Amino acid sequence: MTVRAMLLAPAPGPALREARFDDDSPLDEAGLGRARAVAAAVPRASRLLASPSRRCRETAAALGFAPALAAPADLDAGRWRGRTLGELSAAEPGAVATWLADPGAAPHGGESVLALVGRVGAWLDGLGGEGDEANEEGDDGRVLAVTEPVVIRAAVVHALALPPRAFWRLDVRPLTLTVLSGRAGRWNLRCGEELGSAV
Repeated sequence: MTVRAMLLAPAPGPALREARFDDDSPLDEAGLGRARAVAAAVPRASRLLASPSRRCRETAAALGFAPALAAPADLDAGRWRGRTLGELSAAEPGAVATWLADPGAAPHGGESVLALVGRVGAWLDGLGGEGDEANEEGDDGRVLAVTEPVVIRAAVVHALALPPRAFWRLDVRPLTLTVLSGRAGRWNLRCGEELGSAV
C-alpha cells in the first residue's frame, strides 16, 4: 500500500522556545491558541497518531482529535533532559561538540542521532507493511502524526537516504507539515507547509 505520512510538528511551548531538551512540560496558552487557530486546516487521515510527549498530545487535542496510536518518541537525551543547549555548551563544551559532530555519539548517556534515525526509519517503513493497521478496512494509507521536530528530521534523513550529518541542517518549524509519500525504499518529500495564517 502506498502511504502518505503527514508529520505535523507540535505547537511551540516553553521547552521549544528555550531550545531545551524536552522535559515534557505542557504547552502554554500561546501554543494552545496557535494550534486551535489552525485546526480547520489539518488534513484528514485514516490513522491519527501522536508522540507520547505532553506537547504532542496537547497539540493533537487542540487540533480536535484524539490519536489512537503512538508515533515515535522524542530523542532520549539522557542526563541532558530539561537543560538548554546554552547551559550544556557552557558546562560540557567537549561533549556537546562531539555530539554535534558525530551522529553516532551519545555523550549524554541517551540515544545517538544514528539510533534515532534507525528507530524512526523502521517505524516509517513499517507504516504500510503487511499485517499492520494499514490493511484495515477503510484505511486509505493517509497517516497524520503530531510528532517531535527531531522525529521529523530523522524521518526525512531516512526517507531520502541523506548522510546522517544532514540531520543538523534540517529545520522544522512549529505547526508545519512534512509529507512523505510512497513506501519503504522509495519516498517523496513535501516539506514545511504552514497550516493557516496563524503559524
